Amino acid sequence: MTQSTPIARVNITDAARELLGRLEVQHGPLMFHQSGGCCDGSSPMCYPRGEFRVGGSDMYLGEIADTPFYMSVSQFEYWQHTQLTVDIVPGRGGGFSVEAPEGVRFLIRSRLYDDAELDHLAPVHPANSLA
Repeated sequence: MTQSTPIARVNITDAARELLGRLEVQHGPLMFHQSGGCCDGSSPMCYPRGEFRVGGSDMYLGEIADTPFYMSVSQFEYWQHTQLTVDIVPGRGGGFSVEAPEGVRFLIRSRLYDDAELDHLAPVHPANSLA
């Protein structure tokens, strides 16, 4: 397999991209964080940039629609062989995520990388190494 462009760790559906664009008009630049915490399960949470602090226990997986996506290190241990896609579904998500009043919530769809893709994945970085 010849691969010049790294394979993205995280993607976004068209529906989620459109919602993200509307939310950015309302809230300014945004970011995603997925912690796997108890209250919101493993749903990605969307916050205005600067209102959620990432640190040494978080990994930067890349950007989707010019929006950074972070995941806790412990969650990444489970998902590192999986490509994540941010999507939306009807329903109410986490109360702190900016899409909560919209009647939809962000969620993750996933697929395992095949053996050929594993050697060509985009790198991840500790969140605090990007400062």
